[in-house]
Order: sequence, then C-alpha cells, then structure tokens
Amino acid sequence: MKTTGELRSSRRRFLRTGAAWGMSAGLAGLGLPARALPVSAASWPDKPIRIVVPYAAGQGADLLARLIAQELGKTLTQPIIIENRAGAGGNIGTANAARSNADGYTFLLGTNATNAANEFLYSNLGFDPAADFMGVAMIGLLPMVLCTSAADLPANGIATLIERARAKPRTLNVGLPSTTAQVVFAEFEKSAQAPLFAVKYKASGQALADTMGGQIPLVIDTVTAARPHVLSGKLRALGISSLHASDMLPGVKSIAEQGVTGFDVVAWDALFAPRGTPAAIVARVGELIQRVQQQPATRSRMMDIGVEPLVMGPAQLDSFVQDERTKWGGIINAAGIRIE
Repeated sequence: MKTTGELRSSRRRFLRTGAAWGMSAGLAGLGLPARALPVSAASWPDKPIRIVVPYAAGQGADLLARLIAQELGKTLTQPIIIENRAGAGGNIGTANAARSNADGYTFLLGTNATNAANEFLYSNLGFDPAADFMGVAMIGLLPMVLCTSAADLPANGIATLIERARAKPRTLNVGLPSTTAQVVFAEFEKSAQAPLFAVKYKASGQALADTMGGQIPLVIDTVTAARPHVLSGKLRALGISSLHASDMLPGVKSIAEQGVTGFDVVAWDALFAPRGTPAAIVARVGELIQRVQQQPATRSRMMDIGVEPLVMGPAQLDSFVQDERTKWGGIINAAGIRIE
C-alpha cells in the first residue's frame, strides 16, 4: 500500500520535472496539443456539466468543487453546475451521482468518507463505491491535527501525551467532531498504545470551543478548522495526522515524525465519474484538473480551504482508493465504529 507520504513525494517529483501521467499527450484548450478523442466523445461537451457535491453549500468540499469548476470552466465551452445534495454523511448525493448516466456530463466530488469509509459505517449506502464509480483525478489531501490547550502539554508534544495517557489510562478526554476524527483517534490510540477517552461531538466548533475553554484537554479536527486557533495561540498543535508535516501548518510535526512510526490517516477529496463514462472524457477532465493544480493562485486558494494539492490520474486514483478502502475499513471494523 502506498502511503500519502509516498504519493506526496510523487507529486513533488511531478512538479519538478513535469513528468506525470498524460503530460506527453498535452492538455486540450490550454495552449498544448489535444489528444484525439474518439468519435463518440468528439463533440463533448455540448451541454452543461454537473458536479454533484454530497455536502451542504459552504462546506469545504463545496468550496473546493466551486474552485475547480471555475477553473475548468475557463477551458471548457459549457457551464459547470455545482449541485449540492447533502445528507446521510454524503451518501444521498453519492447515490444520486451513481444513478446518473455515464455520458461525461455528471461527476462526483467524492471523499474518503463517500468512497472509502462509509460502506463500513452504514448498513445501506444506496450505491457501491467500487462498482459504481471510476476515478478521474485526485484533488488533494486534508490532514487532521491533534491539538490541546493544556498548559503543561507542549507543541509537538506527542511523546509527552503518550507518556501521560499510559500513566493515567482513559483520563485524558479527546473531542471528536466527525467520523473522520473518530477514525484518526482509533488508529492513534492503537498505534501509539495511548489509552485516551473519546468524547464525540456533533459539531466541530463546539469541540474546539470546549478545548479552548478547558472543558476537555484535547481535540482532533481538520487543519482548516484548528489553524486560526493555533496561529492565535489559543491552541497548541501536538501533531499532524499525515505521514509528514504539512505546509498548511508550518512548524507542526506529523505524529509519525514524533515516534508513532508509519502513522498516516488523512482525509481527501477527488473527482469521480459514473463507471462506464468514456475513457477519453475521463482522461481529458483529469488532465485539465492536473493543469489547474499547478497554477500558483489555485494552489494557494486550495491551501486556504485546507486542501493540500496532490496530482494523481485515473488509474493511480483507482488504486489509491482501493488501498484506502482497506485501510479505513480495517480501522473502522477494529474499533467498532458504526453510524445507525
């Protein structure tokens, strides 16, 4: 299984050399020669394109989809419509996309939840993430961060936290505002052999507020949500959940870099298409997203949203998602995490 660290290294090599999937074929409409399309896809697109976002408007996935759509729209000749279909942890919108025609006019902004974790959390998804979708392009990674407001826990202090958890098992409460946070917690507790106590929240803001207010000593949340409080000094970041540190939170080491070898549980966003979508269309959209990811202004805006750009084409994305399903499913099943 490739780690996100290995995939990030591949991204860096791509950005240095320009050698990645599809580059030799060029990028249609971006000043480079276009790959010839088969007759069936030659007229594409001749009507508006829909990207289904299985989350509410204004959330991170929605903001990212709108950014990508805006950039793609500069090249393609048709409007790109963002359709928000929130509910059931992303399952409602994802099921809608799965039932759509595989004609190149519907795509899904999928996540680690919809395309890797949810099948192990819910008894009835309404879709099959492996059978119903094909990868188009990875968009980026969303690392989580373990934070504290406790005065006696230092920044980058994973070793100190582990020591205290072992000394007084199940006495240190950790706020968990999402299923992803629960999965990160379960894997950390197991990998670090640190017996902590999980406190589940329904909202990110409340978990962060309770940590800053001293009601609980620890919280696991997205870098996006926690970063303003870390920068203001109200929280101290103990460690990032990705294999290596992230440019989105400079100076904060990863959990793996602080002694929990190999720890790597990261959320992600990617674009998928209903299985059976013409390969030439999938390849073209993937290539265009790849080009968008290299634009400095777009990369900066993605980082502001909390997404670290990661270049990955259709075949590599499919392999990555298969590995992620194994990883997330293993953690969820071992921890007994379920959503009724």
